[in-house]
Amino acid sequence: MGFQLSPGVVVSEVDLTTVIPSVSTTTGAFCGAFNWGPTNKKIQITTESNLNSTFGKPDNSNTFISYFTAASFLAYGNDLRVVRALGANSRNASANSLATTVQIANEDIFDVSYRNTDNGNVFGAFTARYPGVLGNSLTVSVVDAGIGASYNTWNISATSVNTLFNGVPGTSAQANTAGAANDQMHIVVMDTGGLFTGIKNTVLETYAYVSKALDAKDAYGNSNYYKNVIFNNSKYVYAVDPVSYANTDATWGKTMANTNFATLSTAITLPMVNGTDDTPLDAALINGYSYFTNADEVDISLVLTGGADVTVQQWVIDNIVTVRKDCIAFLSPPVSAVVNQTGNEVANITTWYNQLGRSTSYAVLDSGWKYMFDKYNNTYHYIPLNGDIAGLCVYTDSVRDPWWSPAGFSRGNLKNVVKLAWNPSKTYRDSLYAMGVNPVGTFPGNGTVLFGDKTLQAQPSAFDRINVRRLFIVLEKAIARAARYSLFEFNDDFTRSQFVSLVTPFLRDIQGRRGIYDFRVICDTTNNTQQMIDTNQFQGDIYIKPARSINFIQLNFVAVRTGVDFTEVVGKF
Repeated sequence: MGFQLSPGVVVSEVDLTTVIPSVSTTTGAFCGAFNWGPTNKKIQITTESNLNSTFGKPDNSNTFISYFTAASFLAYGNDLRVVRALGANSRNASANSLATTVQIANEDIFDVSYRNTDNGNVFGAFTARYPGVLGNSLTVSVVDAGIGASYNTWNISATSVNTLFNGVPGTSAQANTAGAANDQMHIVVMDTGGLFTGIKNTVLETYAYVSKALDAKDAYGNSNYYKNVIFNNSKYVYAVDPVSYANTDATWGKTMANTNFATLSTAITLPMVNGTDDTPLDAALINGYSYFTNADEVDISLVLTGGADVTVQQWVIDNIVTVRKDCIAFLSPPVSAVVNQTGNEVANITTWYNQLGRSTSYAVLDSGWKYMFDKYNNTYHYIPLNGDIAGLCVYTDSVRDPWWSPAGFSRGNLKNVVKLAWNPSKTYRDSLYAMGVNPVGTFPGNGTVLFGDKTLQAQPSAFDRINVRRLFIVLEKAIARAARYSLFEFNDDFTRSQFVSLVTPFLRDIQGRRGIYDFRVICDTTNNTQQMIDTNQFQGDIYIKPARSINFIQLNFVAVRTGVDFTEVVGKF
């Protein structure tokens, strides 16, 4: 307690109830190609429906592998952080058919470079929110006080207008008070091509009585300036330059005081055009995965690699999982290794394994691709299995714990499999497992099953198994977080005893849940020497005997004569 200058009672609290926190073990991370949505930005996806609404439906050429890898993971879990990678030639659709094409990757880019800038009508009044051909399906329609009650030239029927809006735009009360006029307008965003909704000319969004005035406010004190309203609320477009630029540029976007805002002489209908797609190359995928490198910024546990090639797979291993050391990468061989390669699958996978050239307990390999139904395009595709294998880890956590193996008939059944590209026999499974590739096989009456739980570590040790690696990730992550609260405390008997008292119940709980066989925590003067104390260091040694999964079962059936006493033969064979 602090010193007092006169008698008195001071009440204080000391909190010694710190415990080891729970840590996430089921958060996935993925970067891939999609038809819509923000790019170069981490987005949390919780369901396939959420995936669809955020990144658009898959196509049959460029995006189906990425889409269904993510969807496969989401069949088991509900927390996937997705980065959309962008091809260099992808462009946003815009409202000016003669405009310079533009690539606006995400909201942050627009906010900095386009939102409050007069772009000289280079891109038109509106652009699609995200790059891609999908934006060409959009049309934006605008009316203001200049058109009055006549909507007959608008791109929707008068009946629809009456349903959408309850009056004609004119001068807002706020503008009238400020000596301004004609600041209001109505804006409609439509799916004229039907690519978003499946029905052409569907109204997607409406914005009633938004203002041309930069400083306009709505009844709740929020900005009612039309560019800000659309930026904050639209899922489909940005407002870039004034509508009918030559006529309205002088007043639209100015402050309200004494401004007579220019009006439109007719309804303006602006189809979006020039949106383009481009398949992201390795550099774009690596850039997308780089958003997962910082463990302090994003907490992830399972990294999906989809259909990425060896270059990207190596980068993920070298720069994410083996640097962070709190997550595992899941990798599949190239589709060319297992689809229509009868008799050559093991040789092809071996070639891929050798090209990968990595040995680490922070990566897991599987044996191939699955054939699954695409309900959006009414067709079938081959999809890599790594999304499912990562998903099995999530499922295992939900029914058991991270330190249980995700393989086998109890927890290793894959979902949404029509057939495997290659169903390895026992002989082939032996060959794969010997080099650390986990076979996935289909068994009559048991479905398609992950039939191995090895990591990519070549050196035989406890860490060459998925369950042990995930056990230590949980232990290290949880205990390290708790240990942060010992920073800047004194390295004395009290602090060291407190650390032991903190860790021991946590490990005892893990032991009770069959994660470890035994443990010991050392944190005293034997490992916190005077030299360590004088150099401001603190050391805790935690010895763990991890539980091992059963990979091999030997069943011996011994036939004996009727008169034999079992005690005479038990243990003799």
